[in-house]
Amino acid sequence: MPDRDVKTIQDLIYYQYAKIVARRAFGAADGKEAKRQHYGFIKKTFRELKSGAKSWSEITREDWQFVEAEKRCVYCGNESDLHREHIVPKSLRIRPECEGCDVIQGIHNQIWACSQCNSLKGTCGLYKFYRRKHPSERKFYDLIPPLLEKKYLKTLFNCHICAESLHRGDIDGDGEITVLDIDFIVGAKYGVRDIDSGSSPECPRRVSH
Repeated sequence: MPDRDVKTIQDLIYYQYAKIVARRAFGAADGKEAKRQHYGFIKKTFRELKSGAKSWSEITREDWQFVEAEKRCVYCGNESDLHREHIVPKSLRIRPECEGCDVIQGIHNQIWACSQCNSLKGTCGLYKFYRRKHPSERKFYDLIPPLLEKKYLKTLFNCHICAESLHRGDIDGDGEITVLDIDFIVGAKYGVRDIDSGSSPECPRRVSH
């Protein structure tokens, strides 16, 4: 569990976002360093987000950062064979309307990725992919680039609203609330009915033809 005050998916999203704010504010190398050196700032930011005293910026800010960023794979840094990757899989079907939802299908949910990383990620949620990418790192989630994680959190926040799971806790049923609970919605279909089953399918890799 990331912090004792984190009880719901919404709390967890705000907590992860607060760590990103700390990384950017203090130039921390990753989430681990930010938490170790600036835990008080993270908790203050988290509480302000939770209470509504502070609001995160519109996702268009990250869209402009994406447009202005150096064109390279966000996962490995490769500068060739790049494609626009949907961070939250565009095949997501929490509701039938997802197929035409601009939050999922538009630039808000896109970054640059090389063909290899795009294929390796497949239809995984971001945290599940980073756990697979860094199997020996217990806090794999602290290695995610800030821009990538911010776009992911803001996009999935809306998805959890649609799935009616934002104020729920351990939705993957493993006994604790972790970043993988944020991801869990990626494998769910049509809202709480699939979430309540407590099972999420494994994310297959994309197959190139």
